[in-house]
Parts: sequence; C-alpha cells; structure tokens
Amino acid sequence: MPAAGTPITPTGRVGVVGMALTSASAVPLIALQQFWLGVVALGFGLGLALWVDRVLARTLAVVAVGLLILSATSLEADLTDLGMLRFTLVLGGAVVLPTLLSRWLVAADAVRFPVRGRRWTRTQWWYLAAVIVIAYLLLPFYFVGSGAYANWPAVATANEIGRLFVGVNAVGIWDELFFICIVFTLFRRHVGLRSANVLQAIVFVSFLWELGYRSWGPLLTIPFALVQGWIFATTASLGYVVTVHLLFDAIVFAVLVHAHNPHLFDVFVTIPA
Repeated sequence: MPAAGTPITPTGRVGVVGMALTSASAVPLIALQQFWLGVVALGFGLGLALWVDRVLARTLAVVAVGLLILSATSLEADLTDLGMLRFTLVLGGAVVLPTLLSRWLVAADAVRFPVRGRRWTRTQWWYLAAVIVIAYLLLPFYFVGSGAYANWPAVATANEIGRLFVGVNAVGIWDELFFICIVFTLFRRHVGLRSANVLQAIVFVSFLWELGYRSWGPLLTIPFALVQGWIFATTASLGYVVTVHLLFDAIVFAVLVHAHNPHLFDVFVTIPA
C-alpha cells in the first residue's frame, strides 16, 4: 500500500497504547541495554494488542522480533573485524527475518522496498542540496562541541578510514530498510501517518543513541527520523530517503575523520573553538 494511504486495519485507543508500548520498549532494549525492562514493556504491548486485535498483535509481533534481534548485542560503533561481522549479522537479521515473517503473519506485500517510488520533484532535488548545507553547518558543531565523535573509534590509517566509510554508509542504508520500510510501514497499517511516524521515530532514535548520537544528539536525530518518515510517506521512494540519508552520512563521515585527524577534511567552519 502507499505509505500515505488510509490504514488498512485501523485500531482503537487500547491498540494504540499497545503500539506505543511496543515502540517505547526500544528505549530500554536498545538505547539503555536494559533487556528485561524492555521485554516487560514489549510483553505488555503485545498483550494489549492480542486482547483487542489479533491482526494488530501479529503486526507488532513482527516488529518485536526485529527489536529483540537488535537487543541481542551492543550496537556501539565497532570497526574491528569481529565488530563489523557482528553488525552485519545482527542488522541483517533484523531486516530479513521480520520481512519474511511479515509475509506469513501480516500480508504478502506488507513489507516492500520501493526503490524508485514516485518521480522526484524539483523541490525534492532542492531539498537534497539543503541537506548538504544543513548537515555541513550542524554536524561539526554537534560532534565536536558535544564530544560525541569520541563514541566512534579513532581512525588514522587508510584501512581504518575506509572501514568507517563503509560502516557509516551501510548503517545509513539499513536505517531506512528497517525503521522506514518495516517499522513505519507496518505501523501505518493500523494508525495514521503522524502517529506511525512518531512511533517509528522512537525506535529510530533509540538505535541512533546506542550507535553514538548521544549528549544532545536527539535534538538532531528526532527531527531527522520524523522528516524521513514523512518523506517516505509522500514519495513512496526508498531510493529518495536513502539518498537523503547518505548525503547526511557523507558529512558525518567527514566530520568524524576530521575530529580524530584535524589535518583531514579541514573544511568546517562551525566547530567550536
């Protein structure tokens, strides 16, 4: 279904509470690494959904599987061989398994990855340019000013910088596959756009916090997650939201390299003195 369409099986207030608890469980499960607290919230969410709407319960069960996979290990940035393998297995599993389960528990076309979507408008092309400017001005101030750059491993050699580039971009693509194409799209089957967007943003930002966007990072990541959901709803284009994300991440990569190696990418003007 189009991301901006009417919910297929709308749920009532109790169902929305179940969805909210399921989404909120990402905070202890992923951001805080408090597994049992997260499981309790997740259990209550699924229980409420099962009580009022079995169709909703099956949808939330798919989301829950993804959250539990993500909670299986720390998701702090790690560029070692073992760390990158761990990320590949965990993040890959969190996309593949819920996608397969959604076809069985929800609907054959419940989760899709529409690479092309609608044709990009002139405004959307201008927005891509705006993303570069906004990221260029805000990200150096955030990462260096808050010290959040230290949440990523120091890189110095060409191999380490290359690993960082691959990692940042791979995770950026995965973000849109999981949070937008799976979590947001599944929530949209039961609630309106605004509610689904807020619910997916909670999960999205919880992951980004664990990844390293800490301190006052949520002031950046919350709007970003909400805008990405809205863009997908209006364009139905995975390709476009991924392009936006990768442009953003290109600046993230350059800032992280510069923060650890001031002589590299020395082009930023908003780094605090």
